[in-house]
Amino acid sequence: MTKALISIDYTYDFVADDGKLTAGRPAQVIADRIAAVTREAYEAGDYIFFAIDRHDEGDNFHPESKLFPPHNIAGTSGRDLYGPLAEFYQEHQNDDRVFWMDKRHYSAFSGTDLDIRLRERKVTKIVLTGVLSDICVLHTAIDAYNLGYEIEVVASAIASLTDEAHQFALAHFKHVLGASIRD
Repeated sequence: MTKALISIDYTYDFVADDGKLTAGRPAQVIADRIAAVTREAYEAGDYIFFAIDRHDEGDNFHPESKLFPPHNIAGTSGRDLYGPLAEFYQEHQNDDRVFWMDKRHYSAFSGTDLDIRLRERKVTKIVLTGVLSDICVLHTAIDAYNLGYEIEVVASAIASLTDEAHQFALAHFKHVLGASIRD
């Protein structure tokens, strides 16, 4: 079985105290865990995909512009990976198993060539990490389910704005999408 870890939106704007749409403390406490899980997957020979939210300054047509403040704006430090995950990416960004993908919607599959890239590499199982559990991670999992991928979620390497939202997402992953949940 070929696996890929998909690291979703673990950026300054979603994690740092002064990020534009920060989950704050819940996202910050997973910094070491998300980096460790990513390193473990890389060392095991898995593919690593960084699926990172990208918006344009002044894009008032995007649906999120009605729901959230501007965030992850192209060309800003808000899109930089946060904490030790940034160090991993700096070390491995030119490796043939590490990919950066811009995304415009919640799901890493929506409007990207992620499915094609995974199928070209014969990936059948995806491992999800990142933020926010109940938004971008969940929407990615739903699309992965609909595309027939086996899904694993690392509960200790995802976070959301509230514990209630996080717990809802974990239950949905497990009971509705059939995902395996691990710490």
